[in-house]
Amino acid sequence: MPAERLLDTNVLLYGYDLDAPEKREVARSLVEQARIQPGGTAVSVQVLQEFHVNFVRKGHPVGEAAALIMDFSHWPVIDNTLAVFRLGLSLQPRWQLSLWDAMILAAAQTSGARELFTEDFNHGQDYGGIRVVNPFK
Repeated sequence: MPAERLLDTNVLLYGYDLDAPEKREVARSLVEQARIQPGGTAVSVQVLQEFHVNFVRKGHPVGEAAALIMDFSHWPVIDNTLAVFRLGLSLQPRWQLSLWDAMILAAAQTSGARELFTEDFNHGQDYGGIRVVNPFK
């Protein structure tokens, strides 16, 4: 069964950002929704990696980052495979994205999601059947 949405790294990070209380509340709501609706929200290994790096960079303990990643790993997780990488490579020039953003889009497509929750893409734009939602707008 496909996921309904894929969350990008920035959404997860805002869930723990004490400097952005409004965004934190929105992000926490999305994470809670993912927890109570198993299978509806996906993440990618890339998102989990980026979360770890940036969460620790902001001063949080490595162990706390690892524990959160274990929680997020209960959701559908899109692995970094050669097939996903090839898809990302094909999406990059089509949408004029960085490789990393193309890989997020490839993960969303692979998950079957119809929505990508992020603030890094154009809100409302349809990327080949995946609509971008900036939950902070």
